[in-house]
Amino acid sequence: MLLLLLLLLPSVDAQHVSGQKKNGACVCDVNSTMWSFPTGEYKATLQQVTTCEESLNSLQDKVELSSKRLPHMQALIKNMTDRLEPHQYLNHQGLYTNLALYKLGQELSQVETDIGDIHSQLNNAKTQKLSKEVGKLLKDVERMQVSKTINMKTVREKLRYLKNSAESCRTIPKDFRGQDSYCRKGLMSNISEPVTTKISPYGKSIISGSWGKQAQMDSEGQKNSYWVQPLLNSHIWGNTLRVYQTYEDFMASVNHKDFPVAPSFGHANTIDGPSAILYGEALYYHCYRSADICRYDLKSNSVNRVTLPGTGVGFNNKFPYCYYDCRANSDIEVEVDETGLWALYATVGNHGNLVVSRLLWDSEAETLNVTQTWETMIFKKAVSNAFMSCGVLYATRYLDDYHDEVFYAFDTATGREDNSLTLPLEKVAKGVASLSYNPTNKQIYMFNDGYLLAYQASFSPQFDMYNTK
Repeated sequence: MLLLLLLLLPSVDAQHVSGQKKNGACVCDVNSTMWSFPTGEYKATLQQVTTCEESLNSLQDKVELSSKRLPHMQALIKNMTDRLEPHQYLNHQGLYTNLALYKLGQELSQVETDIGDIHSQLNNAKTQKLSKEVGKLLKDVERMQVSKTINMKTVREKLRYLKNSAESCRTIPKDFRGQDSYCRKGLMSNISEPVTTKISPYGKSIISGSWGKQAQMDSEGQKNSYWVQPLLNSHIWGNTLRVYQTYEDFMASVNHKDFPVAPSFGHANTIDGPSAILYGEALYYHCYRSADICRYDLKSNSVNRVTLPGTGVGFNNKFPYCYYDCRANSDIEVEVDETGLWALYATVGNHGNLVVSRLLWDSEAETLNVTQTWETMIFKKAVSNAFMSCGVLYATRYLDDYHDEVFYAFDTATGREDNSLTLPLEKVAKGVASLSYNPTNKQIYMFNDGYLLAYQASFSPQFDMYNTK
């Protein structure tokens, strides 16, 4: 403040005046106004200093906020780059899959706006690099959206359609959709809020596994049984099946029976990934580190297996369910519906897209067989999970920590696809280990990071792919 006052005082020359001698002293008149304090200038300068200080504080706050947001933006860009990589591969190969890139483009545009704001405040090498990376990603997305008109892609899609049509016509009986009339109504039109919510009997710490109700309609002595198959080793491998004879026992976690599916977590018959389904007197699941489906007989404890068809069947995290977060070892799973058993997986030959194979157990020959196979155009790592119902494959995607959404359907009877579905699935936790449909009660069962959820499915003729020309 003293410095400010000294700066404000005017610089003047010495004043020369005439004096008179009076009473032994020199007396003179001096004009003191030339040394008066500049109050007006002081106030104006003080206001400028105050305004400057406020501007500096505001800029400091913006810099600190931007510095905090930068790591988040970098993580977002890395996440999107990782999600874009598989699509880039397909694009370079002329095999682009018509996935929903529109939402990714929207997210990138928002990130571009946020980074632009940060760049205007910091304007350093890091923000310049981020701006360039986002701009490049946006151009890649736009280029892939245009590339779906590539002739090679059209040819391959036509070939896939013809192959699927041949599979549908080859051995499917007239009652392929089952005896239930709702299967002939059309696609699934609604999924209820959870009608059952329960913590797994193994606790919330076991986040992967499968569960449900006995899925075979004419199963003797097992009609009302419920089961849980936990992956107790690293959330990847399991060797135990727990069965409850009634719904009441299941809800109370009492009166259960455990079946030893394999002697250890590293045995050839060990359950690999959240892949199991209880159908009749047997548990069907993905066999340990292989391209095989296993059938464990609850009465004899014997195991039969069959190798899935296709070039380069993915397992051991080659083609797991992902979308945002990948579920470990979810490459291969078994599903069931009104028509029987199915295996869902992906192959290198189908460029990582979902493949659907129909399974059949021959009780006389005691062999497990694959009777038909369909190839879809939905990239497996771009969906969070899938299930079968009435011969139709349904795929889900992540919306947020408490919602997933059924957005895609593939009809094995016609080979038609629909990626315009919007059927929400409420969750209790973020991760979905497994989804399975049960034809006996039309319910969908979810293993949701240690929580067991069930939903009621509905069907409507307004969602009809079957009669579309």
